[in-house]
Amino acid sequence: MDYGFEAAGFSIAVALDIDPIAAQTYTANRPEVPYIIRDIASVSSEEILKVGKLKEGEASLLIGGPPCQPFSKAGYWVLGDSGRLEDPRAATLQEYFRVVKETLPEVIVLENVHGIVYSGKEEGLLFIFDQLEQINRERGVSYEPYWQVLNAADYGVPQLRQRFFLVAHREGKVFNFPEPTHGPNGVVSKEYTVAWDALADIKVSEKELKSLKVRGKWADLLPSIPEGWNYLWHTDRGGGVPLFGWRTRYWNFLLKLAKAKPAWTITANPGPAIGPFHWENRRLSPRELAALQTFPKEIKLMGSYRDVQRQIGNAVPSLLAEVIGRKILRDLLGKDLPSEKPLLRLEPKRPVPEPEPLQDVPKKYESLIGNHKPHPGTGKGPRSQRKVTQPALFEELVDVATE
Repeated sequence: MDYGFEAAGFSIAVALDIDPIAAQTYTANRPEVPYIIRDIASVSSEEILKVGKLKEGEASLLIGGPPCQPFSKAGYWVLGDSGRLEDPRAATLQEYFRVVKETLPEVIVLENVHGIVYSGKEEGLLFIFDQLEQINRERGVSYEPYWQVLNAADYGVPQLRQRFFLVAHREGKVFNFPEPTHGPNGVVSKEYTVAWDALADIKVSEKELKSLKVRGKWADLLPSIPEGWNYLWHTDRGGGVPLFGWRTRYWNFLLKLAKAKPAWTITANPGPAIGPFHWENRRLSPRELAALQTFPKEIKLMGSYRDVQRQIGNAVPSLLAEVIGRKILRDLLGKDLPSEKPLLRLEPKRPVPEPEPLQDVPKKYESLIGNHKPHPGTGKGPRSQRKVTQPALFEELVDVATE
């Protein structure tokens, strides 16, 4: 988010995170920015202001993305529920608003997974509203929340990534989120930015290719799955051979990028068979992962491959942050934009090559061919202990992704 808001015209006064590897990456790229590496619960707002050389009320903006796992859809699909506010990681939400209350920035931006707004599961959203009401009452301000679930692909990011954003101005100014600029089949002014646009110019050395080889039980099955598909290709509703039951695995199991489509969501901690994988049937390189998140091209990424994947998978696409930042700068702060168009936007690279040819299913998997039952539904799988109702938004998203 910092890279995006920086591109939009903001300068970062102080940053904070508990992850020491993320701190190494940040300071390697922005050594001039003061960086506090501690649990937010142990850092006073007074210290944050002091390190940032700010006084109460001076900051134009506070941006934050408290850990999203308590509200993630993975918990819904496996168990029919997630920890939400009972998850100890959700305490960072309260710490975020503690800092808001004690520093009073002019504008706040909060990012989280879209699961925070599921119908019937919106304790997190109601908690946010309650926190802002308390701040307004106790501090005599007027933070009015405006929120929306945005798909990064709708704003030029080469990745389908749904995230919740909330914006509020200290004096209650109205905020309208930016209108989508990209879409499929010319629905809006521009076609989606696709994976090829982000990855075409990135060269991967032979040495690096060896380290990106897919390993594990399912590695040799990947070449038999078409671009843009996952394991569902090998079910009775796909076009391959019936090796699995319909929706019996996570969506990103054996998930592969398609050159001519936006990438699927980059995750933070994937297992050996969890994608998205490159259309060349390998893992994505660190630079490719960063490109799909629209990080600045000169980015330096610290740590092991696993560390890099975690940092990138936990990040907000920088271009999406820039688009939101530009709207805030102009509409809420009354400032001129630094450039006519977003600096982090990608230019289309055409023509897009044809999909890679498919290979046959290796013989070692043929014993799996047969009639497989589909998943019985949310909260009804083998790891669930109770029956719940499927969140309507998730059902809709799954259907769209399947199509």
